[in-house]
Amino acid sequence: MRKKIVVAMSGGLDSSVAAALLKSAGFIVVGVFMKFWSEPEKDGLIGASNRCCSPEAEVRARKVAKILKIPFYVFNFEKEFKKRIVDYFLKEHKAGKTPNPCVICNKEIKFGLLLEKALKLDADYIATGHYARIRKFVNSKQIRYSLMTAKDKNKDQSYFLWMLNQKQLKRILFPIGDYTRKEVENLARKFKLPVLKARKSVEICFIQTTINDFLKRYLKPNPGKIVDTKGKIIGEHEGLWFYTIGQRKGIGLPGGPFWVLNKNLKKNLLIITKNEKDLLKKELICRNINWILGKKPKLPLKIKAKIRYRHQPSLATIYNLKSNIYHLKFEKPQRAITPGQSVVFYKGQELLGGGIIG
Repeated sequence: MRKKIVVAMSGGLDSSVAAALLKSAGFIVVGVFMKFWSEPEKDGLIGASNRCCSPEAEVRARKVAKILKIPFYVFNFEKEFKKRIVDYFLKEHKAGKTPNPCVICNKEIKFGLLLEKALKLDADYIATGHYARIRKFVNSKQIRYSLMTAKDKNKDQSYFLWMLNQKQLKRILFPIGDYTRKEVENLARKFKLPVLKARKSVEICFIQTTINDFLKRYLKPNPGKIVDTKGKIIGEHEGLWFYTIGQRKGIGLPGGPFWVLNKNLKKNLLIITKNEKDLLKKELICRNINWILGKKPKLPLKIKAKIRYRHQPSLATIYNLKSNIYHLKFEKPQRAITPGQSVVFYKGQELLGGGIIG
């Protein structure tokens, strides 16, 4: 029996080619465009649309669905997106952290809500245009699903998928994971899809200008002192949430350059340094760990860890401190380890899991 697959279509190159590949492979394909929260109208000005789901993107997605002759639906997830992604983003910033909303969106919306809804529509799988791969391993005792890096190492998006679990991976397809970006572009030409000029968004989709502009609209100023590493007061800040570890621009002090080194939340102090080497650290604590295979491996374990998306994976050893709190020791110092960001663990091409830097 032919399998039914719901494809998340954003109107972009990658998801359009993913849908085309599945259709040409003989699956029953249904295209779905998701609407996320965007800033509402304020002071008579019309709020800008979310970059992931602008009206232009919806028009493109519809066009592609028409070319592929597949049904097309729009799912409105605005309320859920605001509550689970935007509110989380603001809460974490208020706590002085630097969150990664894309990781939470993948867990809660794209592979959470969408998957739930797709299964209710009797779909067998959902598919997206992520650059990642899933490998199925079968033995006499169990079937397990491993999350692997993409063929195109420069485009690999496995970092953003560390919160997924076995139940989800069983129902997910990544059709372009075995292709390079160049090959995906050639496939778009082959399938005659009008998406080659679609802009790829790399910023946070619900923020139109800068993160600080966005935060200023939702978080009140909370002025405090800027101090150096010896505790000497050298200026004032507007609120700790407007700064991130390793930041150089926008500190607004003469005699720089300065870098943000740390934040003291209890005393509302922003700690800065003139010595960039102070940002190098060999250890971190992380929490809320998710192991992709559903169980903790034997620890301590040597792994490669990424502390941000464009970071080169670095050799480290992971230790379990207590319950869901872990300690990572790197072989070489890492620059600007940032609380709130995701740290992701790899063994070769397999993504073992990840956690939130504490």
